[in-house]
Amino acid sequence: MDPCEVVVAVDLGGTRMKCALVAADGAVLHRETRPTPRAAGGRAVLDALLSTVVELGQKATAEGHRVRAIGVVVPGVIDAEHGTVGAENLEWVGTPVLAELQAAVRATGSDDVPIVLAHDVRAGGYAELRHGALAGTTNSMFLPLGTGIAAAMVVDGSLVSGDGYAGELGHSKFIYGDAAELCACGQWGCLETVASAAALARRYTARTGRTVDGAREVMELLAAGDEDAAAVWQVALTALIDALVLYTTLVAPTRIAIGGGLIGAGETLLQPLREGVHARITFQREPEIVAAVLGDEAGCLGAARMAWDRADEEEKNV
Repeated sequence: MDPCEVVVAVDLGGTRMKCALVAADGAVLHRETRPTPRAAGGRAVLDALLSTVVELGQKATAEGHRVRAIGVVVPGVIDAEHGTVGAENLEWVGTPVLAELQAAVRATGSDDVPIVLAHDVRAGGYAELRHGALAGTTNSMFLPLGTGIAAAMVVDGSLVSGDGYAGELGHSKFIYGDAAELCACGQWGCLETVASAAALARRYTARTGRTVDGAREVMELLAAGDEDAAAVWQVALTALIDALVLYTTLVAPTRIAIGGGLIGAGETLLQPLREGVHARITFQREPEIVAAVLGDEAGCLGAARMAWDRADEEEKNV
């Protein structure tokens, strides 16, 4: 590949980091995946992120490319004003991620490279909006169902950030009474406790005493007619339908793209969601419910697009 301008993009997940060097036309010049050392604690995770960003920049430079910007997307709640992140699964509490990234990049002599820090799900939604299942919409939602649940909300043509706090649909209460479980956020009965991929596996094991290899095995058992898998699945579907109807009533999306690990279930997930939402709709505008199309690259591609947007902004302001 001839030397060109690129951005560094990193999508930091709980188990791995997806990384890329991306050209202005969207071409991915380099891809790699690195482990996230979550078991070693929050500081180790941050250090691994800093090293990854610096090393990717060095790789780009060594190959003759010019790094125009850096995009990093992370889970949790991002304080957009201060660049701090709170993420329970990374052991980050008010962690100054943006300042640390800026210091690490500055130490390499790259003082003029802008850095974008954003939420991983919002970045994935932005990628789906620009190049994927939400293209052409002005009111829509990207809802990945993975280890956790969060939403990227597109309202009147804009991606809603809420100063870094918006979109935590997974931490809305949809389960009540004795069925409500304690969520990692400290509340009881959150959507995430029953409808995330992690919850399906955990709840099946709790119900049967049999350990399963993630949500995929629960779905295989469901397809084979396992009654316990069906019971766990029905609770998840009911809560998801409640969540989609609530969101539809409040924000009126024309399209909802479902992503994350559970989308591997395909129509086993999508069709009952469509039917359940349709049955509950009265006066509301009914959304089209589809599968997201960018898979686990959505966050990284969104990070790259956000980085290019920032680079273009800064060039216009020069």
